[in-house]
Amino acid sequence: MSTSEPEEAAGRAAPQAPAPGGDGEPEQRPDANAPDDGGDERAAGEEQEQAQSAWKARQDLLRHRPSFTIGDSARFGGDLIGGDSHTLAGGRVEGDVVLGQTVYQLAADRSGAASGEIPAETLDSLATRFTDAQPGAPDNTTEGGGLLDRLVERLRAERLLVLAGPRHSGRRTAGLVLLHRLGVETVRALDRDTPPGELASRLDAPCGYLLGELDDQRTGELREAQLMAAREALVEHDGHLVVITGPEPRLEHVAIARWRPPPAHHVLDAHLRRLTDAATAGRLARHPAVEAFLHHAPQPREVAAFAELAARHVRGEEGEEALADFSRSTVERQVQEWFDDPELHLRDKAFLVALAVFDEAPYALTAELGDLLYALLQRTEDPLEPPRVPVFGTSVGSRVKLARARTYTAEEPTEWGPVPQLNAAFEDRRAALVLLREVWTGHPSARPGLIGWLRELADDGRPLVRTRAAAAAAVLTARDLPSAMALLVQDWAISPRPHRRIVAVNTLALAHAMGAPGVPRIVRSWCGADEPYPLRWTAVRAYALLGEERPTEALRALRDAADGEDSHDQRELLAEAAESAALLLLSDARAPVLAQLLDAVTGERPARDFALRAFLAAAGWSDGEPGDTGSPHGRPELLDRYGQAAARDSAADAEERHGIAVMWRAALRDHRHTRAALAILAGWLRVAEDDPTAEWALAALLPALVEDGTDHARLAHLLRTVPPDEDGRPRQAAARLLAHLSFVPAP
Repeated sequence: MSTSEPEEAAGRAAPQAPAPGGDGEPEQRPDANAPDDGGDERAAGEEQEQAQSAWKARQDLLRHRPSFTIGDSARFGGDLIGGDSHTLAGGRVEGDVVLGQTVYQLAADRSGAASGEIPAETLDSLATRFTDAQPGAPDNTTEGGGLLDRLVERLRAERLLVLAGPRHSGRRTAGLVLLHRLGVETVRALDRDTPPGELASRLDAPCGYLLGELDDQRTGELREAQLMAAREALVEHDGHLVVITGPEPRLEHVAIARWRPPPAHHVLDAHLRRLTDAATAGRLARHPAVEAFLHHAPQPREVAAFAELAARHVRGEEGEEALADFSRSTVERQVQEWFDDPELHLRDKAFLVALAVFDEAPYALTAELGDLLYALLQRTEDPLEPPRVPVFGTSVGSRVKLARARTYTAEEPTEWGPVPQLNAAFEDRRAALVLLREVWTGHPSARPGLIGWLRELADDGRPLVRTRAAAAAAVLTARDLPSAMALLVQDWAISPRPHRRIVAVNTLALAHAMGAPGVPRIVRSWCGADEPYPLRWTAVRAYALLGEERPTEALRALRDAADGEDSHDQRELLAEAAESAALLLLSDARAPVLAQLLDAVTGERPARDFALRAFLAAAGWSDGEPGDTGSPHGRPELLDRYGQAAARDSAADAEERHGIAVMWRAALRDHRHTRAALAILAGWLRVAEDDPTAEWALAALLPALVEDGTDHARLAHLLRTVPPDEDGRPRQAAARLLAHLSFVPAP
């Protein structure tokens, strides 16, 4: 969606027009710790960094904003169910969690969490509702013919089985059911902190053993020799052992059984059949709230709790709202568990925050910037100890599974065109928004590190990173306006560096879309003549994104902000105000904006200049990536709008076409703007050479620009003198368009 070279040239030719900033990227990454005040620094900084054009900045925002800022996702349920502003702070979420009048049981099987014998009735209950259907297996996979039977035979023959899988995937339940199907009379749970060297000595009875949540960082690495000793003890005492580990265990020369959670709809069906009957289970499976719950990839423990709730709903004990509320509350509880878990490493928690900010973005970028956040959080935990970030030791698979996320290959847009990337995204798209809100409001000690991190991201040279910094800050602004404004947005808005001010603009626009209160009032207050130049600049840019709701008020504010005594700053503000008005002209509010610009064209010289500058800025911007339309430059947005209006030919479309033609005639006839207008039209002609749709739109437009002999002569000369293409061939489209241009003087 880059601006073509001819269009950039046209922009430079416009009198007093701001020079386009190309991609607007700083030549080098600015120092995040540099002070933000001082007029000399502003002048020096802006000599090195050209402000990105309003059009390019908007394109980057639309291209890189995360999905949680769009539509209903942006307003998901406050912090918890139905918009209630409260959190689940304090303690791990196990057992009964009371929300309103509903009790949700997410960890009903706590009886085996400590060492000791597992009650037989617990094993029987687990076996009756367990399903081992694997992802991708047919829906009619029977309980007796799946993965578990093969693992039972393997355990019977080998005595010891290492079952590896992600947390909360049902792996522990699978281990207990394995031992139950094996037919052992007694099953004992071993303390998960059992040192590997003492494991063999604990296996001294003819029963089944379960060693759960093996963690080599806590207990030490379990080695092959220790497992061989354990197997010898099992053979001697006629026992069997299942060891539960994470998805990437560090076990050399040991065969691992991989466990993947069964599809959620299989787990739900198994539970509902036990709690109700087959007909009721089938009917519930088609319930909209049930389908919505399954859509978010719930864990087996969440499915089990939801099945209990659904059964109560069938019995008339719970209403429809409870079913919908459960789905929304599960993501809240998961986020709380992540942050409250003392065994989850700080680096993993930093990665989770980074994934929330860079959801659906390249995994490598998320991991890189997650480690940056980890280093900053370490300074909070231990200011006297230098931050240490391990270079190796984590795999993509284990990190993604921990985060309940997925990886996929997608094309990432760049200034050089789309490139394939390995992206990472939460399975539940609501998780990113909930996690950012929770880390800000529920864990204030993380704020210094988080604030420093977002400031670093705002100074990054990559548009994706800067845009995501703004999106994250917008979530915080919508949740806690005073703190976010004081700690982040205000500093960016008053910065002498244009790229930081653009981050402030994007933050305010996204926060407003997410329901943050008072954003229009903030922007209006920054437009005052007594406010510092950077703050007024930020407000002017913000109106380009916020003014669509109230275009009349926005244009008036833009015009007022640009008024003042002639100075460098005032000329810069006038140029920015014209670009902001140009964006409004290309927005959904274009009809009232065009009407006001038409009124201004017939007014005093300052108003006329402002209107024509805004119109020509809009005319010089192209939408679409190069090549999308057949043209290497993309199709000019305003020309495309004119062509669409000509094709529809309604009364409103006719009014829009008339307004665009009037503005073109005014620009071409005004000696201050003629050269820029002709340069932009020449760029449109070059696009039409490779784009038949653009040529058709020009064929409809050009005759409307001729009202007298001077108009005809000016355009005819332009069409006859269009330079040949890069290969020296004449422009055929210009010759065809000249045939559409005619003028018959009045007798």
